[in-house]
Amino acid sequence: MMKSVFTGCGAYLPQRKVSNEELAKTVDTSDEWIVARTGICNRHIAADDEMTSDLAYAAAVDALASAGMAASELDLIVLATATPDQTFPATATRVQARLGVAGIPAFDVQAVCSGFIYALAVADNFIKAGQARNVLVIGAETFSRILDWEDRTTCVLFGDGAGAVVLRAEANGDAGDRGIMSTHLHADGRHHDKLYVDGGPSSTGTAGFLRMQGKEVFRHAVANLASVVREALTANNLQADAIDWLVPHQANKRIIDHTAKKLKMPTEKVVLTVAEHGNTSAASVPLALNEAVSDGRIKQGDVILMEAMGGGFTWGAVLARW
Repeated sequence: MMKSVFTGCGAYLPQRKVSNEELAKTVDTSDEWIVARTGICNRHIAADDEMTSDLAYAAAVDALASAGMAASELDLIVLATATPDQTFPATATRVQARLGVAGIPAFDVQAVCSGFIYALAVADNFIKAGQARNVLVIGAETFSRILDWEDRTTCVLFGDGAGAVVLRAEANGDAGDRGIMSTHLHADGRHHDKLYVDGGPSSTGTAGFLRMQGKEVFRHAVANLASVVREALTANNLQADAIDWLVPHQANKRIIDHTAKKLKMPTEKVVLTVAEHGNTSAASVPLALNEAVSDGRIKQGDVILMEAMGGGFTWGAVLARW
């Protein structure tokens, strides 16, 4: 049996950073209101000529450099996004073309904010099945393109960005205890109307805008995330204190704090980037992961637990040893 080992990670954030104060000049809001409810101070917004594939490609190049791997060594590209360049083809194929690796499978995964967790699970299963040895997994979003900038309850929450990791197949034992230990995915489509985009090719023929029932999303997020984290721990016969780092979806600081409290996890073990990135949907977890790896917090051998919940609802977790 093969297992998936992380060999590199990377990230890309658009150059333009928008502070709460700048946002308050055009939106009926304030820095105090946003920080108190979300913990967000800044977010990055893609340039007019930047597409999701541009962000994804930059993060992919960074991740490959971190892994010391040439793109030609890849067997598979899985890209998580809810904001593709076009309805089709898959944004992953545009990244593939720019990397110059024609012929290998490349496809998108759509699970909104849980997308990167879903994509990791897909990649992990390809490796376990012996169908891929080196896999590039990307989470990339340009959520600024689907925001209603007159809805102050949602437009202040989101930002653009991309993160990526490289997974390598290793025989059990060859990399010690390193690698993905388990993945856990869930969905409940009954909650569609609590977080969705009011457009689409087969419904309105337009891209639409993001709509959210914030209080309901908050309530479900805390319960579902705490539950899936416990599920991952139970599957590996571990207690919460075995986790060196919790790398959560960066939707809202209050959700992250409540989830950590439910798990009795100290705040110093939680990676927080929401203040500077906002909610970047599928890019959220890999951006946070890359920051903690780059600044030395996450070290080889550390047990990390990544989790996320998104529209659908979808939610999931990945437990791994870095």
